[in-house]
Amino acid sequence: MSSRLFATSARAVGKLCPENSVLLVCDVQELFRPLIYRMETVINTTKFMTSVARELSLPIVATQQYTKVFGPTIPDAFADPKDIGTLVPVFEKKKFSMMTPECSEHLSSLGKTSYLLVGIEAHVCLQQTALDLLEQGHDVHIIADGVSSQQKYDREMALRRMESSGAWLTSAQSAAFMLLGSADHPNFKAVSKLVKDHMKLKNEFNE
Repeated sequence: MSSRLFATSARAVGKLCPENSVLLVCDVQELFRPLIYRMETVINTTKFMTSVARELSLPIVATQQYTKVFGPTIPDAFADPKDIGTLVPVFEKKKFSMMTPECSEHLSSLGKTSYLLVGIEAHVCLQQTALDLLEQGHDVHIIADGVSSQQKYDREMALRRMESSGAWLTSAQSAAFMLLGSADHPNFKAVSKLVKDHMKLKNEFNE
């Protein structure tokens, strides 16, 4: 009896679909550019993910940690820099987690259940955001090649911590194809081109 119930019960496996998903960009700001381990890979991956999100009509939400000190969002981390602060709302914060009252209210209004996360720092703002979302019962997908910290060790520990808490670790390319679901998707060719262009860039996390 118990095995029959197990066989028929739904199992959470971390699938993605565009209708339920939103991309969160955590604190990808100018002052951090020379400080973060493998930051160019984070920037390139964030640009790729924002490009995929545009193609598949995923909402994108960004935050900036204390902009007066850490500067604005890096323009080349986005598919179209003009989207920053217009099509992509940017929430100012001093709290480490992205889940400030203002940002939380906006995310609630979107009605999504799956959150894809890119940004920095993995062991501080990104991790606290992931834990807050998990605590609220959401699916959290960490784009591993799109997150980092100043120290490699902190990044590695954060990925382990988030995964052990229930977040799904994935790559940008894997997430993109899971969102497509099929080669029959009307945006398959456009996203495939984005993947090919992204693959030409150096992924320093592979070294």
